[in-house]
Amino acid sequence: MESLVQIGAQSDRKPRAKRPDWLRIRIATPERYRQVQSLVSKLSLNTVCQEARCPNIYECWGEHGTATFMILGDICTRRCGFCAVTTGRPEAVDREEPQHVAEAVEVMGLQHAVITSVDRDDLPDGGARHWAEVIEAIHQRCPDSAVEVLTPDFRNVPDALDIVLAARPEIFSHNMETVPRLYRQARPGSRYERSLAILADASARRDRGAYVGRVKTGIMVGIGETYDEVLETLADIRGAGVEVLTVGQYLQPTAQHLPVDRFVTPEEFAELRAYALELGFLHCESGPLVRSSYHAHEHVPPSLRDRGGPSVSARASNA
Repeated sequence: MESLVQIGAQSDRKPRAKRPDWLRIRIATPERYRQVQSLVSKLSLNTVCQEARCPNIYECWGEHGTATFMILGDICTRRCGFCAVTTGRPEAVDREEPQHVAEAVEVMGLQHAVITSVDRDDLPDGGARHWAEVIEAIHQRCPDSAVEVLTPDFRNVPDALDIVLAARPEIFSHNMETVPRLYRQARPGSRYERSLAILADASARRDRGAYVGRVKTGIMVGIGETYDEVLETLADIRGAGVEVLTVGQYLQPTAQHLPVDRFVTPEEFAELRAYALELGFLHCESGPLVRSSYHAHEHVPPSLRDRGGPSVSARASNA
């Protein structure tokens, strides 16, 4: 069955502003969607597609057969104002998870696997060793698959970044999410300078040859930032050596989360894309429905394993 819906339109106690036409998606649950859903359930895996209520789940699961795996459980130790993932006391780490994720990548035939996680501030290394085990398991079982990791900041735990990068993910990503002024409301457990520093650290390792992958980040807009603040943040990110950027619309997951300040137009997303390229980013995905892992298999191709990389390009889209 198929129907048209507006992203985030649901019966909450608070009325919400009407979503513009460019935030409409087509819901469809074809056989491939159900196959991915069944596989995720069978292997007891978590996906950010489900936990973060991603609007693109029907396209990714149904059309592309792709999913972004969320490791280290489904309970986060931080409480971000924009995120739908449950906050609380996490359960013990599933030691079989690396092999289960690798099996899913193999069965789905993924050429580009995207892995993210909850924050695990309860673990001494922030979960870094488990991250490395997942990357290594995928590479061992699926040697032709590129691995993109979207990690937390590990709260600057010594050696955490070294442990993850030593496993040689093709793409290292850590999301900045928003502008400095909004960190207290949007990311109370994080710090703008700390997130910027982990990206700069990964870039420095790349520049001296200690890491051979690309460095990537993403931000959301429409959460209360000004246009000038976005431009300044993009300049900070590029100054940290980041090569790949995603920019997407913030969508309030529930009435208990931060409200949408405004709906950014496709034209403004195109302007931000152009500005990013002027700053020197190698690639920028910028559009209302862009998420950090959406179409990652296209705009950050597996050929990056060879460090050839894509040509300087970008596109503004509703994806």
